[in-house]
Amino acid sequence: MAHGLNPAQSDAVNTLSGPLLVLAGAGTGKTRVVTFRIANLIRNGTSPDRILAVTFTNKAAGEMKERIGELLGYSKRRKKKGEKRPEPTISTFHAHCVRVLRRHAKALGYPAKFSIYDRSDQESLARSILRELRLPGTALKPGDLLNIISNWKNASIMPERAPLEASNDKEHLAAAGYRRYQEGLKSRGAMDFDDLLLQTEILFDEHPAIRDEEAGRFDHVLVDEYQDTNGSQYRITKHLAGKHRNLCVVGDDDQSIYAWRGADVTHILNFKNDWPDAKVVCLEANYRSCGSILEMANRLIQFNKYRHDKVLRPSRPDGIRPRIAQHKDEIKESQSVVGEIKHLIENEHVQPRDIAILFRTNEQPRLFETELRKADVPYVMLGSQSFFDRREVRDMVAYLKWIDQPDDEVSLLRVINTPARGLSPKAVKTLMEHAVAAGVPIWQIMQKPDVVAELSPAAQRGVAQLQSIHHDVNTRAKSESLSAAMETLLTQTSYSDEINRLYDEPEDRQNRMASLGEVTNALSAFEDNRENADLTGFLADIALSGREMGNEKDKLAMQNAVWLLTLHAAKGLEFPVVYMVGLEEGLLPHSRSVKSGRDEDIAEERRLCYVGITRAQEKLTMSLALTRRKWGKPRPTIPSQFLYEVTGQAENAKKYQRQQRPVAR
Repeated sequence: MAHGLNPAQSDAVNTLSGPLLVLAGAGTGKTRVVTFRIANLIRNGTSPDRILAVTFTNKAAGEMKERIGELLGYSKRRKKKGEKRPEPTISTFHAHCVRVLRRHAKALGYPAKFSIYDRSDQESLARSILRELRLPGTALKPGDLLNIISNWKNASIMPERAPLEASNDKEHLAAAGYRRYQEGLKSRGAMDFDDLLLQTEILFDEHPAIRDEEAGRFDHVLVDEYQDTNGSQYRITKHLAGKHRNLCVVGDDDQSIYAWRGADVTHILNFKNDWPDAKVVCLEANYRSCGSILEMANRLIQFNKYRHDKVLRPSRPDGIRPRIAQHKDEIKESQSVVGEIKHLIENEHVQPRDIAILFRTNEQPRLFETELRKADVPYVMLGSQSFFDRREVRDMVAYLKWIDQPDDEVSLLRVINTPARGLSPKAVKTLMEHAVAAGVPIWQIMQKPDVVAELSPAAQRGVAQLQSIHHDVNTRAKSESLSAAMETLLTQTSYSDEINRLYDEPEDRQNRMASLGEVTNALSAFEDNRENADLTGFLADIALSGREMGNEKDKLAMQNAVWLLTLHAAKGLEFPVVYMVGLEEGLLPHSRSVKSGRDEDIAEERRLCYVGITRAQEKLTMSLALTRRKWGKPRPTIPSQFLYEVTGQAENAKKYQRQQRPVAR
């Protein structure tokens, strides 16, 4: 193997022009191929700053940058302050779109310093819209409205088309709210996460000169995890690579498991139709799992009709044969799995961090948590509260958003009287009424002396205080540093008094203050790692990274504890020992997919099962409960059709399921 690459990897790395599809099966060294290929392009004369590589997480982008730096020797010599060294642009789709939109948002009627709304900001706006529409609380919740709008945006459906797309009562109500929601965002100088893609697509469609300018920045485009692209990402990629045609996409159709958030597996399946002269390279040598595990994975995935024909080939011996374990009920299942885990840790010297329990739904882990606690086995679960979801952190970020973009009404209204400064609900209502009547954001109204004069003396002092905070923090951010500006913000708001008011326990107060210290640290670190760092960039950075689980996974990996996580969250991870639990019809495959009756829905569930199997390196157990409680009563379950498929009994599945026959092991 040249440079540690096998022949297929080497073929992909040395194909330096034209469209290229790299089909990278699970555990076949995909990241290695992408990084070696970028380094090879640079060695062969492509200027680093003419290369764009996009992926789906900041973590993946960071790892890619680091590995390329090592290959090219960047990491051996530190970059001197002020030194301009051309580097590839490596980022997520969303981060790249933010850069494009910062340059051209004005062409779409947005300010260059637009805010990026997170889920909490969106919900606040959605609630106000539902109040305006006078919809009863049960008709459409803010979360429902946002989910429906998100689905439409992922499909590039604009507000004017939404009523035609609506297929049920909730969607018809959402269509009425969608237009107001978009207008609300725009009037506040804000975009939500989905807009970052959708507005970039609109920009490229409606402004060909801008599209050509942005596409002209690069001679090569690489897209990682191409099977996860949605419609906007797919079209943006075509816009960026259409002229030079040097497009390399890497992915695996067998691991496309995100249709629920807009991913379309047909993009990778139809790549040769879009780019007829494309070269296709298959990576099939798997370096992760034992042969017996791969045999089971290969057997399962072949039941999907529409896929690229490829087979994972083991580089390791067959190892321990995967096991199917059947239990009387879900309690016995959890007790048995945890009992085995305790035995592995205590008697076979397996480290807790090397074990994972994978499940399909968020309700399943409760029993396993109970048993792990009883057995005194340490565990961690993905999905705990994010740092940026803590109340005090959200308040500080809202202050920073408003200071950076004063027309961001949602952020201002969150902190307008936090801590209390005399701006009572009555005063805020007066200001809002003037803002609505004038058709301008509330901050602009707060600059009008005649309006402020209508307020009580306490409220007038509150407005004056906010004006002072805005001016002083902004001035210090521009003249000194972001961390210095944060110090001014904490001092002028007296936020520590708010913490003392809200929390009685000294430990609570200490932890909350430590969180604010971490915000200051984050600002300082951002400045150290960015040239021309500003508040706009910092806020964009946390808005993008806050939506990922990558950082959380890193923190969990540092703890020596058993992992509990969903099959979706497990993608990209690997463990020596894996337990896949709840292999029953209605759980995996999920009841929604079973009820839909659509082959493509079952195919996605099968891919999810395949992803679970291919997380295991050495030992895999698939378990099911023969009865499971629903609404307090035990009900018989039906073994998952996937169990029959992996054991070579697919032709008898229906008969066995009807007879409740056990699955042969």
